[in-house]
Amino acid sequence: MPTLTRSEAVERASLVDVEDYHVDLDLTGSGDTFRARTLVRFRARTGAATFLDFDPVEVVSMTLNGAALPPEASTGGRLELTGLAEANELVVDAHMRYSNDGEGLHRYTDPADGHTYLYQHLFINNAGRVLPSFDQPDMKAVFRVSVTAPEQWLVATNGALVSRDGGRWEFAPTKRISTYLASMIAGPYHVVTAEHDGIPLALYARAALAEHLDAQSAELFELTRQSLDRFHEMFRIRYPFGHYQQAFAPEFNFGAMEYPGLVVFRDEMIPRSAVTDSDRERRANVIAHEMAHMWFGDLVTMAWWDDLWLNESFAEYLGSRVTAEATRFTDAWTTFAMQRKAWGLRADQRPSTHPVAPARVGDTEEALLNFDGISYAKGAAVLKQLVAWLGDDAFLAGLNAHFEAHAYGNATLADLLGTLSKASGRDLSGWAELWLRQAQVNTLRTEVTRDGANYAEVAVLQTAPAEHPTLRPHRIGVGLYDRAADGSVVLRERLDVELEAVGRTVLTELAGKPAADLLLLNDGDLTYAKIRLDDDSAAAVPLLLPRLDDSLARAVIWAATLDAVVDGERPVAELVTLVLAALPVESETAVVEDVLRATRGLVDRYAGPESRPAALELLAQAADRLLAAVPPGDSRQLAAARGLIGATIDTARLRGWLAGENVPDGLAVDADLRWLILYRLAVLGVADAAEIDAARERDRSASGEQWAAVCHAARPDAAAKEAAWNAIVGDASLSNRLAERTASGFWQPEQLALLEPYVDRYFAEMPDMLRIRSGMSAEHIASVAYPSVAVSERTRQLAAALIDTPGLNQTLRRVVQDSDDDMRRALVARG
Repeated sequence: MPTLTRSEAVERASLVDVEDYHVDLDLTGSGDTFRARTLVRFRARTGAATFLDFDPVEVVSMTLNGAALPPEASTGGRLELTGLAEANELVVDAHMRYSNDGEGLHRYTDPADGHTYLYQHLFINNAGRVLPSFDQPDMKAVFRVSVTAPEQWLVATNGALVSRDGGRWEFAPTKRISTYLASMIAGPYHVVTAEHDGIPLALYARAALAEHLDAQSAELFELTRQSLDRFHEMFRIRYPFGHYQQAFAPEFNFGAMEYPGLVVFRDEMIPRSAVTDSDRERRANVIAHEMAHMWFGDLVTMAWWDDLWLNESFAEYLGSRVTAEATRFTDAWTTFAMQRKAWGLRADQRPSTHPVAPARVGDTEEALLNFDGISYAKGAAVLKQLVAWLGDDAFLAGLNAHFEAHAYGNATLADLLGTLSKASGRDLSGWAELWLRQAQVNTLRTEVTRDGANYAEVAVLQTAPAEHPTLRPHRIGVGLYDRAADGSVVLRERLDVELEAVGRTVLTELAGKPAADLLLLNDGDLTYAKIRLDDDSAAAVPLLLPRLDDSLARAVIWAATLDAVVDGERPVAELVTLVLAALPVESETAVVEDVLRATRGLVDRYAGPESRPAALELLAQAADRLLAAVPPGDSRQLAAARGLIGATIDTARLRGWLAGENVPDGLAVDADLRWLILYRLAVLGVADAAEIDAARERDRSASGEQWAAVCHAARPDAAAKEAAWNAIVGDASLSNRLAERTASGFWQPEQLALLEPYVDRYFAEMPDMLRIRSGMSAEHIASVAYPSVAVSERTRQLAAALIDTPGLNQTLRRVVQDSDDDMRRALVARG
């Protein structure tokens, strides 16, 4: 679809007021198209001209107010209209194309049983791939949907079902919603239903996942009920969209999408194999995140994409908060500190950094690029800091006033700041300028002077990058931790500290106090900042971290340690040594998983070819020690096994596990763990194509198809690499998920000599991939396929040349700029 500029959107909204869409879809035809008959009713300035977003394969007929429109009115993804009346009716009958990229109306055939499934994803600017529409967030309308489908199919939409006659489905009109929120699923979906507090509930998944959905439905409904109850406690407006359906769809690009009344998740969230408690917590968080959108995004929607943070930052914050407060996953803020916040910090320090709430987003292509760690995780961390500053009562009062003022409409940053300022009695304009309108991150570090065993002076130094020199106010906790006689680590005292937006703040209350063994800035993780420990505290971490009971405090320390390694301030060898010392006694699964994942990534890029094998062996030892230490069936057992499989080169042991030999008690070598082992064996060159194909024959599921693609791409074989590369960059028939999975297996640090020619090919051929793919899938493929393990100045030179290419796709330019910056850091770390 063509990019929509902000100026075009502003002009169109000034001319047109959309009343409703009646969309009638016929999904019974053969081939790669479906039929869409659409009635659009709207009011307009008399005599004005405008356009709708519309990309048909073939137009059957088009009329405006009863008069036929010429075929040339529809061209280039737009339907141009002139001579508008005050009240208008546009009727369009057209054939539209199914997609395989996760946008528009996506069609998927399940390899397990041959069944076909559809889901509609109109996100950002793809509504025109299904219907002619005024596709921008501030032109809300009522949607009424009718569908003709094969009789054995199930169909669900945002609206409630009114009637069904064989394959004919009629749905009730929705409340006023934005075009990108109109949703539909169709196919032989399996359904489980329930009810809570007067709200009908439903879960949908592919027939091949029916037994897994049935087994997990009690947990899913419990999380849904708990989240609904907590939101109803916080918000005066109850859930506003009737039924609450949750569909788990194949090859969905996002983790999930907040369609009102019909939330859609990627169906990997209905696992068929064993998962960790951390995996379950992430699913709970996504459920709460999408539910938060029912208020932030659906009930009240941003006016334009520059206020994306009003959707995503709030949903990210409330997702973690509600998960921690309402479900059994009470340590959700630990996961946020380890995983989500680190995502925000990395994004905020790259060349593409931008404010949480940028003053202007020029078009939809730029908007898509802002769906990143800044708009989600940084924004959520900033909101957590705002709550610490304002107090929770004032914060919630402001949110409720915001909903009541703008229900079923649109709002801006200024609107929200107004209600929060009124509720709190504070002028938030200065705070917003520093925290929301300025990019990048501050670093907080302690400066300690001692007088014997006591503190003479403790100061907090705040710095900012030279190109983004903004200092900010921070409310933080400062924890003083001591080692007790029995070896345990205890919190002696936690200070609540207000830091002004200055470079140095003296903590006068610490003068003369006995020095702590560990002085922890941002204890409680209230603010968004890079944290650096003083030298004595940093030196004590290997001894104290394994004995520290507070999981959130451990997460803050781990995050600070990993970040220092990323910045090249600490060597990766030191990190691996800490992992070996502390990870085998770590009690939080999320910390285990994230430390193993992050450390493995740093070892692959920051350790040179000479030192990498030894570092990887120590990482494998850490996972193996944890595997031996945890009770059978403990969630950490699976996390440790995954980490060990990914790091070890002991192929005989891995083969033994596949054969059921010497498997730790309590560890199930199930379908997905078998594939993970096979993937590692493929990387190491001891699993050939025939073995992968045989595994695929035994596992004809969607997961098996995707795992086979990863394994084939990972083999250290010239023909396998050539086939995988051609699929990634040139096969438009390959679905979004299979292309992404193929790319994820391609680059392996064990295979650098074999992969060397593909470094050049990435920069020469990736622009062609962006011509056959678009949107979020294209961005993800370009990122995953980047030669990140080919760490060299030559790779950076090739990146610089591509970045300077005139007319380079904006998405690819950003991927290359950010990936190149990561490589710059790796080269610095290697020295």
